[in-house]
This record gives sequence, C-alpha cells and structure tokens, in this order.
Amino acid sequence: MKYEGIVIRPPSEADSLLLQVTVGCSHNRCTFCPTYKGSKFRIKSIEEIDEDISEAMNYRYYRRVFLCDGDALIIPQQRLLEILHSIHTHLPWIERIGTYANVKSILRKSGDELKVLGDAGLSIVYLGVESGNDGILKTIRKGATYEQMVQTGHRIKEAGIILSVTVLLGIGGIDQGMEHATDTGKILSEIDPDYAGALTVMVVPGTPLYNNLTSHQFTLPDAFGLLKELQVIIEHTNVRHCFFTSNHASNYLPIRAWFPEQKEETLRLIRKVIASSDKRLLRPEYLRAL
Repeated sequence: MKYEGIVIRPPSEADSLLLQVTVGCSHNRCTFCPTYKGSKFRIKSIEEIDEDISEAMNYRYYRRVFLCDGDALIIPQQRLLEILHSIHTHLPWIERIGTYANVKSILRKSGDELKVLGDAGLSIVYLGVESGNDGILKTIRKGATYEQMVQTGHRIKEAGIILSVTVLLGIGGIDQGMEHATDTGKILSEIDPDYAGALTVMVVPGTPLYNNLTSHQFTLPDAFGLLKELQVIIEHTNVRHCFFTSNHASNYLPIRAWFPEQKEETLRLIRKVIASSDKRLLRPEYLRAL
C-alpha cells in the first residue's frame, strides 16, 4: 500500500485495512490539530486507489476498510461511488467501510446522496464535534456551528449510516470548562449518535493552541478538572442508545459504557474518583499519548 504523509485512523479501526484516498484534510484549520499542518490537500487519482485495492486482494484477513485521510467524503459523489464499487468488486469479503468526515463535506451532499453512499457500502462515519459551545467552536476554528453539527449528525443517521462522534475534554480551557461540558452534553443529546468518544486535548508544539498556552491565553485543566468536565458532559447527555467511551490513550480514566443503561453507574465511578483526589486511580502521564 502506498501512503503519503501522515495517515491516522480512529482507535476502533485498529484492525482495518487503511486505504488512502485523499492526502491531508480539506479543512486543516483547527487550532488544536497538528496532523496535517504543512500538507497540501489532494484527492488521489482512481489509478492510484485502484493500484492499492489490487494489492489489498492479497490481504484477505481484513474484514474492514477505513478510507483515509482526514476527510474522504469531500470526494465528488461519482468518484466516491466508483471507489466503493471497486472495493466491493475486488474485496468481496469486506464487511464494513468507514471514513472521517467534517461538516462541510457532509452538508455538500444531499440526504439522497448520502443514502446512495450508504447503500453502496459506506457503513460508518466518524465526525469530530469537539464541543457544543459555539464560542469555543469559533475559537478553535472548527468551521461549523452547533446547529450545523446537529444537522450533519442527523443527515448521516437518516441515511442509515452508523455515526460515531468525538468530543474533546479540556478544549475550553479552565475559563470555559463547565460551559463547554454542559453544551457538549446537550449537543450529544441532540445528535443522538450511535457511538461517542471523549478524548482529552493534547497541546502539541507548533499548533495555534500551543501558542495560546505558552502566551497564557489558554490554561489546560488539571486531571481532576478534566474528569469534572467528563462528569458534566455525561450528566447532560441523554441519548436513546449510544456506546460512550473515554478509553483513548489521552484520557486519565478509561470509560466504556452503554447509555442510558450504564449512565448512572458511570457517573458514580467518576464522582468517586474525583472525591478521592487520588492520582493513583488515574492513568499515569507516561502512558498518555495522542
């Protein structure tokens, strides 16, 4: 497989075949994200993609494909359908195809177009929501509002595609932590995703967020402040049936739970850890990473 630049995927796609169909991210403006800085976005040619799919015919142990990089859904509809068709033609054992997406790429497609993609085999979409607070979304240059995030989430689900969203603990800093947490719980409730993951923001040198940190315009909450945010997010999250996790390597307290069934049990655990103020109950710093 021929990969260009940095290729990333969600934790749940660890066992997936990574098929790079775009290079970089079409948005690439988020203040916290270092991944594609300095990379020029482009859509790979059908010839490049077909060459990788042909090679993948030798890898029959994969059952899932993840379309990289940051935003494969920005690809024009007809070309994207050709890619999905090629996967199913040459790799008929593949059971699931997933991709990252952003608000811009989803809202450029109609509900009918998304339904066609779902029927063609696109099974799951990962959407970075980050926060439900409009002020924070503007500050981090997410390129979308609360309402657009909700509209995007609904459009994906209405197309019959599984929706997994991520939010970021700490992205509002100390000053806006509770506003961020409250509004993030609200937006999760309104989107009602199938999966939701809370990651902890990692401030990486070279990003605008790092510059804000070093110039004292942004202060990251401590470990228990981040747990308090997680608690408030969950308190304000009311969903029909969602698998909620905060077990990413960046998090201090791993959580895996079905909501609403295990919501109160999860909250009891978080409150107990916060009340203890015992850092030994948290993931140690040397084990935390992007």
